[in-house]
Amino acid sequence: MEDSPAQDTLDGTWSVILGASAGMGRACARALADAGSNIIGVHFDTASRQPAVDELVEELRGRGVRVHFVNDNAASDQVRARVVGEIARLTGERGVRVLLHSLAFGSLVPFLPAADGTGAAVSVRQLDMTLSVMAHSLVYWTQDLFRVGRLPAGAKVFAMTSAGTARMSANYGPVAAAKCALESHVRQLAVEGAPHGISVNAIRAGITLTESFLRIPESTELGERARRGNPHGRLTTPEDVAETIVLLARARSSWLTGNVIGVDGGEFLTV
Repeated sequence: MEDSPAQDTLDGTWSVILGASAGMGRACARALADAGSNIIGVHFDTASRQPAVDELVEELRGRGVRVHFVNDNAASDQVRARVVGEIARLTGERGVRVLLHSLAFGSLVPFLPAADGTGAAVSVRQLDMTLSVMAHSLVYWTQDLFRVGRLPAGAKVFAMTSAGTARMSANYGPVAAAKCALESHVRQLAVEGAPHGISVNAIRAGITLTESFLRIPESTELGERARRGNPHGRLTTPEDVAETIVLLARARSSWLTGNVIGVDGGEFLTV
């Protein structure tokens, strides 16, 4: 019988989190830092949010790890090139153990106007932007980190998806399309990353009351439906997701790859 995949410590490793200042990204930064991983966070916040981000950085450093945050647009080619250079310098030959794609910036508008001809409908620019930020940027970040030799064997790439790939709501169409593309990118990257020992998986969290979810116009209705239907009798929390990512990040094996992993307490089965 073969031995089970070895478990490894995350002490001294590096985790790159795209969307690190809020929601899933923030919870994962805390959990990975608790596990001993140094944190590189990319976030895009206004000046009014900066004190909260500074507080998070100090909190993470208080866990005894190195922390480097960049407040800039992770979907920009210029920003990505600059930050990848910083990542290469900071991580050295050890490279990146975890790349978490948790970018939640997209248009929440319907595809068609209302029946009476009024109301907004998604534009070409809005749809292209949503796909670029929430899906295609995963490919570009993975490509660039691989090119500079910072995704070694054992590296884990995670992308945050949602049940919106299969279930529609009034204003979620652009984001749903992006999540479908994201899952396709995960499968392709998993196949191409396998010979290098790199695993790539999508995490499908249950409905979680993050800042980005609450921007959906129908979020109250969706949240109540999920709360009533979830077998656990509650909604998913960012900490539920963070716990799973730390668990998966500890394994050195790349055999678990190309999957959509539900972290929802059974919500997808019943809601």
